[in-house]
Amino acid sequence: MTTTHVLHRHLHHTPPRAVAGHGMTLRDASGKEYLDASGGAAVSCLGHGHPDVLAAMHAQIDRLAYAHTSFFTTEVAEELADQLVRTAPEGMSHAYFVSGGSEAVEAALKMARQYFVEIGQPQRRHFIARRQSYHGNTLGALAVGGNAWRRAQFAPLLIDVEHVAPCYPYREQRAEETPEQYGQRLAQELEDTILRLGADSVMAFVAETVGGATAGVLVPVPGYLQAVRRVCDTHGVLLILDEVMCGMGRTGTLHACEQDGVVPDLMTVAKGLGGGYQPIGAVLAQGRIVQAMTAGSGFFQHGHTYLGHAVACAAALAVQRVIERDGLLARVREAGQRLQGLLHGAFDAHPHVGDIRGRGLFWGVELVQDRASKAPFDPSRRLHARVKAEAFARGLLVYPMGGTVDGRYGDHVLLAPPFIASDADLATIAQRLQAALDAALH
Repeated sequence: MTTTHVLHRHLHHTPPRAVAGHGMTLRDASGKEYLDASGGAAVSCLGHGHPDVLAAMHAQIDRLAYAHTSFFTTEVAEELADQLVRTAPEGMSHAYFVSGGSEAVEAALKMARQYFVEIGQPQRRHFIARRQSYHGNTLGALAVGGNAWRRAQFAPLLIDVEHVAPCYPYREQRAEETPEQYGQRLAQELEDTILRLGADSVMAFVAETVGGATAGVLVPVPGYLQAVRRVCDTHGVLLILDEVMCGMGRTGTLHACEQDGVVPDLMTVAKGLGGGYQPIGAVLAQGRIVQAMTAGSGFFQHGHTYLGHAVACAAALAVQRVIERDGLLARVREAGQRLQGLLHGAFDAHPHVGDIRGRGLFWGVELVQDRASKAPFDPSRRLHARVKAEAFARGLLVYPMGGTVDGRYGDHVLLAPPFIASDADLATIAQRLQAALDAALH
């Protein structure tokens, strides 16, 4: 193996070198091609090498690559903010641009705190989030995140955050409950937690609209998020929805919360915002939150060097314009139904597939040792890693993960193909995943 000076994710393994990407495929230095069925980590919504996005980036570089936001704004940042606010949930008035999802969550947490300081409620200091959630790897995001394995060694560095149950009907809805009753029970748990902490001491409830990487696409049951919204409103608590992975068209509407009839106070977006063409994320903020800062201190006490980076904004604006121009949200809905059918066809009778769940082009397949008891595989087997390796060997990129159930036990595979996937691509994804799972289990 060649020596590397890159600190790779796994120190005993240097991954192959990616050298080219076009449409649905990536190619490595040996010439092998891979069908990208997960868009990396649900990032590459337009696939690779989209000519319109590349042209927009080239044009912006020729004009201006970078200007620090303490001195200047740029035309492209203003245009992107206009685009995002025009298509945002009702009442959103501003976009705050950062370099990715973790940064967006950090900014949203600080925005929530500053809002309450500005309106004369500095005693509000608690965040509530959910177990088995993932909000990023910086310390604030990790603290609100609820994945035990990710948090464990950094626990002494994290702020104290209360965690309530995720919306995980496959494992946690009771036999006698309807989905709606289950959702109401979860909302009641949230309210009980707010009251236990002291209603006037809670800042915000932080939740992924559709759970992502750590639990394998947890779709909210009907009425759950609306009940959560009512609880937050009753106690003056902000609702922060994390749509870094599930948003920007991934579930078939531009914002996942549209399908649940809920408008958050703050919303974080990233991955599908720029489609991987440049690092970019954003916080979308309700007008009253921005107005409180405007009327108070007059600024948001936060900042990064690459806020509103011109080339990143150009890439994101181009990605969003292509999605709108080409009617790709409708395609995501149509392709999502097709992928759902293909996954059920491939795995409904599989003895080790416990649940298939998702929306749009965002799907999770949960693996179990026994379907009747839903018992997970022993973590020492590292089944998720074996599935990833077997898929990779077959030229398929998927996003599996372990610890689905509680941070230690459980395995799932996440699929998030680009919005441009053809029906033939979707069929290939299902076929190769089926072969990879069978190989991993033997």
